[in-house]
Amino acid sequence: MCGATGEVRLDGRAPDIAAVSAMAEAMAPRGPDGAGAWSSGRVALGHRRLKIIDLSEAGGQPMIDSELGLAIAWNGCIYNYEDLRRELSGHGYRFFSHSDTEVLLKAYHHWGDRFVDHLYGMFAFAIVERDSGRVLLGRDRLGIKPLYITEDAHRLRFASSLPALLAGGGVDTRIDPVALHNYLTFHSVVPPPRTILRGVAKIPPATLIAIEPDGRRTTTTYWEPDFTRSEERKDWSERDWEDAVLAALRVAVDRRMVADVPVGCLLSGGVDSSLIVGLLAEAGQTGLKTFSIGFESVGGVEGDEFKWSDIVADRFGTDHHQIRIPSERMLPALDGAIGAMSEPMVSHDCVAFYLLSQEVAKHVKVVQSGQGADEVFAGYHWYPPMGEPAAASLDGSVSAYRTAFFDRDASGVEALAAQSHVADDDPSRRFVTEHFARAGAETGVDRALRLDTMVMLVDDPVKRVDNMTMAWGLEGRVPFLDHEVVELAASCPPELKTAQGGKGVLKEAARRVIPSEVIDRPKGYFPVPALTHLEGPYLDMVRDALYAPVAKERGLFRPEAVDALLADPNGRLTPLRGNELWQIALLELWLQRHGITGPAA
Repeated sequence: MCGATGEVRLDGRAPDIAAVSAMAEAMAPRGPDGAGAWSSGRVALGHRRLKIIDLSEAGGQPMIDSELGLAIAWNGCIYNYEDLRRELSGHGYRFFSHSDTEVLLKAYHHWGDRFVDHLYGMFAFAIVERDSGRVLLGRDRLGIKPLYITEDAHRLRFASSLPALLAGGGVDTRIDPVALHNYLTFHSVVPPPRTILRGVAKIPPATLIAIEPDGRRTTTTYWEPDFTRSEERKDWSERDWEDAVLAALRVAVDRRMVADVPVGCLLSGGVDSSLIVGLLAEAGQTGLKTFSIGFESVGGVEGDEFKWSDIVADRFGTDHHQIRIPSERMLPALDGAIGAMSEPMVSHDCVAFYLLSQEVAKHVKVVQSGQGADEVFAGYHWYPPMGEPAAASLDGSVSAYRTAFFDRDASGVEALAAQSHVADDDPSRRFVTEHFARAGAETGVDRALRLDTMVMLVDDPVKRVDNMTMAWGLEGRVPFLDHEVVELAASCPPELKTAQGGKGVLKEAARRVIPSEVIDRPKGYFPVPALTHLEGPYLDMVRDALYAPVAKERGLFRPEAVDALLADPNGRLTPLRGNELWQIALLELWLQRHGITGPAA
């Protein structure tokens, strides 16, 4: 887990080492344990290191393999690196470290671009061929690790975070109208390759970008789960599916214990994190450190779920830590959480994860987390309606998804965003329609799950885990996004997943491992009462941001729409119970926090 960055010149000039160094320094919290830089020909790499595997200096980055003529800077963890190392040793490769970084270099040399097919893990990398100058950029199958790019006619730059690219300078920071439409429609999610800024793109999950010595560029999608029923599993019973899910998750959590430092677990008390803890205990883990967070209640909204996490911690004898956050810590933490966001994320969970990670990092450097189960196993309320007959057709499934999931329709966007920032047509509806129309998902539920797994999950919960944990030099691992678990779940009949109000097959499997009262409890989230109901200093912060001179100069939103929301700050909620005022304020707060000024168009 680290921060990687670099520059590839496209004009024959030497790379800007000062800019690469500035970008790397901006990611110091992601990698507090070391720093490095390298330059050769048209390419420069920079890196900040968090030591998890091979704690010696031999594992430092950028890593150069002089014998193979390769260099790499990357972010992530390869869980099967020891198996790959043994296999590559059998092919005659000699190793000078015990790191997964060196395994990537040897694997690329041996298998070429498709070396990614051999990897189990999370990763975003830049590999450079020293002699030819060829560069390969890549991202893991589920987009767990981020990789942003910005380019002009002279150079391409990349980094593990968007703010790092801003630190390098020369970025077009105007607002992308299509991305703004997505943000206001998908509750802050902007599907790749776009970001909210015109001058920054993100590499989609499961994607390789090869930059050849002659300037040619090739983009390849190397993996996509199949959301249709497989022939070899057509006769499976419900029990067979439960057995398979449990077996796959056992492997997934075991893989994510690979480290040369202790690994803990975030424990909210929900079925997902509780199952991870139960499976680790079942596998013989003792003294496992677990962590739960709670806030003070505000306005009748309960601020913790310790009742449920305590049940699991007691059952499995974990070394449990209840982290209680007093109200006075919330407001200062908001600035830090917004600063840690690579893109604006409206979820209240962000500040909870930020504060949780701050405390957890005092105890461990790696944690497993339950993110992803709701998207992979159909835990949200909008999935069952997608299985109704009216949602069977393409048009019907698009309509059902929009009704349940969209924050507002195109007319709602036009009523909120200034005319100069409204995209033509309805790009958000078009995006969903095109995604649903692709082959490989034939039912409404399957279409929604594929979209949410490959897009919404990546750019909301998964990005939240990465950004907030890495702000404190903490590595978050997500076993529900093991690609073999995702492939299995994708092929599972939708009715087994949507049963029991969602995640039916997972819940039944979990009953063999964890207490039923945790499984049958009402669905919970990270409760952050102070942001659920905007008042007092939080409302003042929102008002100051939206009325700031820089916001007025930017002119993103219609003044009368802003005034109306501020006049009734908690009266307008989206279909998913998001606060409309917080949504627009968070975007403006993020832009201001990252020094983005000037007109948005």
